[in-house]
Amino acid sequence: MRLLFVVQRYGEDVAGGAERACREYASRLAARGHEVSVATSRARSYVDWANEYPEGVSELDGVSVRRFSVARPRDADNFAHLNARVLTAPYTVAPLLQREWLRFQGPELPALAPWLRSSAHEFDAVICFTYLYWPTWATLDALAGSVPTLLHPLAHDEPALALPLFGDELFHRPDALVFLTEEEQQLVVERFATEQPSMVAGVGVDLDVATDAAAFRERYGLGDRPYLVFVGRLDPGKGSDEVFDFFVAYKQRNPGPLALVIVGEPVKPMPHHPDVITTGFVDEATKASAIAGALALVQPSYFESFSIVLVEAWAQRKPALVQGHCAVLEGQARRSDGAIPYRGYAEFEAALDLLTEDRGLASRLGEQGRHYVEERYTWDAVLSGYESFLDDIIGAHAPEDTLR
Repeated sequence: MRLLFVVQRYGEDVAGGAERACREYASRLAARGHEVSVATSRARSYVDWANEYPEGVSELDGVSVRRFSVARPRDADNFAHLNARVLTAPYTVAPLLQREWLRFQGPELPALAPWLRSSAHEFDAVICFTYLYWPTWATLDALAGSVPTLLHPLAHDEPALALPLFGDELFHRPDALVFLTEEEQQLVVERFATEQPSMVAGVGVDLDVATDAAAFRERYGLGDRPYLVFVGRLDPGKGSDEVFDFFVAYKQRNPGPLALVIVGEPVKPMPHHPDVITTGFVDEATKASAIAGALALVQPSYFESFSIVLVEAWAQRKPALVQGHCAVLEGQARRSDGAIPYRGYAEFEAALDLLTEDRGLASRLGEQGRHYVEERYTWDAVLSGYESFLDDIIGAHAPEDTLR
């Protein structure tokens, strides 16, 4: 198959769950013999969308990557004011202002739509990652009826999802929808009454990766201390502020050697605390080693369509504490029996006490998580189902004379 993926950012040094999921799908499908291309921006950071990568075509892991220039860097302060105005009452926002918000949400790529229209015949299917950003909206608008399109919404119940623009114009445009969890599928189908073919695909993980927990401990001065690990952007929307506050409160009530290790891009840096270690952005091997040495993963995000790092922790037989207010995380915890959901500090403290005091429980949760991943999230299983779904969508849109 000749496949084109469209995503807002793309690169080995790009942090972000959606971007990473897109890159994994693209590179692994290329490794399975498909002709895979990506259309994306020159941006490395989602904060300002500044052009950093060279414009034009390059190759990464067997994938042809075409980068388009962003029209202008985003002014974070001005966008924050517009974002607050629009998302405070999204159902009441005028259509013109919604479009202006989407343009500033970005990254706006003026040359993308013309290139898509002229190149659509080169692809059997075009696949967009995330509903939230301008390139997806522009792609689905430009390609309507010309080539089969699929959308991975990566949707969760957030204010932006309530903007009428998405319900009126976006979710009904693709020929098929691909979801990461059952909860995401239910949210989109019920809210937007979508009727296109859809599947729950998830994201695969490698079951056995090389790690060096001892080297990680030495590098960050952890010694033999037990620690929780949080992996993700240091961003209030990802729960980093809350998990910091909960951990500090826990340490005040439960003095001891327990530490919190925070691995991720510092969009909003953490305050200093002697028991909190921040690593900044690290490579995949270092991240895996951080998980390998941990007592448990903590996933505090309120807004998830899927948690790749949670599945990666289970692949390493690590238990997890997850945000119970997030339907996706609660569902993953329930289906796997590999994590303890918490709602608020009291439940966080009780769950952490269980893991620190009953290592047998921690081990059982980790093993159950591993079994769940082996059943559902090996890359071979994920991609085999995905390829079959793509074949069906492409076949359903093939001209009649090609089917004779």
